Amino acid sequence: MRISSVTMFEQSTASINQQQSDFLNVSKQIASGRRVVNPSDDPQAAARAVRVDQSKAVTQQFEDSRVSARNSLAQTESILNSVSDAVTSAKTLLVQASSDTLSDVDRESIASEMRGVYETMIGQANATDGNGRYLFGGYADNAPPFVKNADGDVEYKGDSNAREQRIDSSRLMPVTENGDSIFKSVPSGAGYVAEATKTDINGDPLAGNNARNDGSVSFGGPQVSNVNDDGYGDSYRIVFSDNTTDADVEFDYRVERFDAANDEWDTATPVENGNYTGDGQTVSFGGLDVTFDGEPEAGDQILVAQAGSDQREPNLFRTMEEAIRVLEKPVETDAEKADLRNTLNTSMRDLDNALDNVLTVRASAGARLNELDVVDAVGGNRMLNYEQTLSDLVDLDYVDAISEYSLRQVGLQASQQAFVDVKGMSLFDYLR
Repeated sequence: MRISSVTMFEQSTASINQQQSDFLNVSKQIASGRRVVNPSDDPQAAARAVRVDQSKAVTQQFEDSRVSARNSLAQTESILNSVSDAVTSAKTLLVQASSDTLSDVDRESIASEMRGVYETMIGQANATDGNGRYLFGGYADNAPPFVKNADGDVEYKGDSNAREQRIDSSRLMPVTENGDSIFKSVPSGAGYVAEATKTDINGDPLAGNNARNDGSVSFGGPQVSNVNDDGYGDSYRIVFSDNTTDADVEFDYRVERFDAANDEWDTATPVENGNYTGDGQTVSFGGLDVTFDGEPEAGDQILVAQAGSDQREPNLFRTMEEAIRVLEKPVETDAEKADLRNTLNTSMRDLDNALDNVLTVRASAGARLNELDVVDAVGGNRMLNYEQTLSDLVDLDYVDAISEYSLRQVGLQASQQAFVDVKGMSLFDYLR
């Protein structure tokens, strides 16, 4: 076989290029800190690394989502704390206003403070997050959820949903509350509330002055006497009427039950009826006791229903409006005094229920903040596992790489030196 000079040069050049290529590959690995710089370095590891990278990206996205959810919940919890403080302040003012030693001017001063608390509540109900979205409007978050209508009553314009956000692959978390659940709800265990208001045939309170009793009858309670009574949980109303059979008794009363099946008051078969004597008279029905004083007028009514029922729908703003109304109004007649006592009695019970509800919702928001901490810890551990897996797949072992680098460097130098020695060889050197 004949070996020409061209063949020697080609083989030497190919060897040098191969050694240089191997040397540069190790150099790139050391410079990048990765064993798999190109997919061709380890196709199987490269494919698995792509999947791990995708999982890391999803985990990071959930982590960012939890940051946003935590901000919304923290704002919600802070505002609910302010609302609970406002309800407590309103209850304190009503207790102060219940004193018989106060004058009309004193009550008007308290009403002014109450109105300030009332306006503060409306502002808190229409609070926004950092992005300009209204917190308590549900998904209808582009407009104030609570607005005053032409009559001055506050109406809820949001929806009944709570805005949700996915914080993990298997968890869709509510990050806000809707206004209905805060300002127009009561806890599930809320008890009975009595209200001196006239109702229509469906049990709905009449509006304005038509809902006011004309007499001076006032009530105490209701007090629960027997929760096992068959009628406990139903709605009732006590209706006063003229007595036409006994000259010594001026008024009668009857207790009517709301027939939920027919959606009307059962006027034909009263639960209880009798003569009204006043002066601390107690009327018992449905496991409840209600005490009465004063003189009614025919047609006056006392509604007794569980808070949150269809006959006694909760509304924190309406409670505040009613309390402000009676405090701003001068008290002169017995009927006006009874209206003041009855309204303050009802309002304080409504405020107690409202405070319990706000604290319950706030506790729920706090529980979700704690859940975010737990999910964050799980997500952090998951991210560490992905980092470890990715490191095992593509990261470089520097000890092996530096040894390989030194070996390739020696090989390249030897190849270059061999080429220098070979190209200098000639048969003429051996001629004498």
